[in-house]
Amino acid sequence: MKRLLTGLKPSGELTLGSYIGGIKQSVAYQSDYDSFIFVPDLHSITVPQDPVLLKERIKKNVALYLACGIDPDKNTIYLQSDNLYHANLSWIFECLTYMGEASRMTQYKDKSSKGENVSVGLFTYPILMTADILLYDADYVPVGIDQKQHVELARNLAERFNKKFGETFTVPTPLIPKVGAKIMDLQNPTKKMSKSEGDSKGTILLLDSEEVIRKKIMSAVTDSDNEIKYDVENKPGISNLLTIYSALTNKPMEEVVLHFKGMNYGSLKKEVADVVVDALTNIQTKYQEIMNSTLVDDVLDKGKEIVNKIAQEKYQAVLEKVGLGR
Repeated sequence: MKRLLTGLKPSGELTLGSYIGGIKQSVAYQSDYDSFIFVPDLHSITVPQDPVLLKERIKKNVALYLACGIDPDKNTIYLQSDNLYHANLSWIFECLTYMGEASRMTQYKDKSSKGENVSVGLFTYPILMTADILLYDADYVPVGIDQKQHVELARNLAERFNKKFGETFTVPTPLIPKVGAKIMDLQNPTKKMSKSEGDSKGTILLLDSEEVIRKKIMSAVTDSDNEIKYDVENKPGISNLLTIYSALTNKPMEEVVLHFKGMNYGSLKKEVADVVVDALTNIQTKYQEIMNSTLVDDVLDKGKEIVNKIAQEKYQAVLEKVGLGR
């Protein structure tokens, strides 16, 4: 069985975009792959975090993964910082990465071009992501469109290491969902729905109340021609609502557009709100049950034991090939 690896940072509250673009895809994949799912908490501190809030989010995120349908019997679920080999292997890859490669990575490029005072961690975190992936010989990595370049970096570094030191790492392949890969902000549909803007009217949180969800969707930005069709360039707001509906109902976009043909924008928003409320109400009920149990700690303890054994063996093989250690 091929191995799949994915993770979602606990740097903000999980959103509808997190669910559709990431977690929901993992649920669909978990029966077909040897699935590894981790909380990349080391990545979250590339920007300032409240330590207390970060620790709370780690537990909440794992509980939400499970509530969304991630089966602990079908997945190895673990915390990045529970495994020291991630950061150790990252250093070796940093020494094989060229400045030009790292400089082209999206987050660093965007923030530095705006004159922001970015950390070295923000500059090198795609290399840590490479270590996250290659430690476990992942065959596939489900990613949104904006994260594809990080898997490409992992591919390049795996190939570079293998060529220089001998076959060691599996070269991973990105998996990009056809629908729902990128859910946009409801108030600014040209911008991705963001965890870091969780209090925004354009972002739906997985733990938002029904009243809040409906209010946010009914106030979503659209356009003035009142024609419902999928056209990302000219009708980004409508296209985003159609994408949400398509992803949550598992209906192809052609069928969704046909369903809404002749309706007004208000009807579209109401139906989208209905499917979002239905999906998130079920998730929230399961989440509360999980938070009132020991399941999160039990799952992370089991995952820690499994991945540390795998990572130690891989790291020792790398040390030997590079010439480090005694």
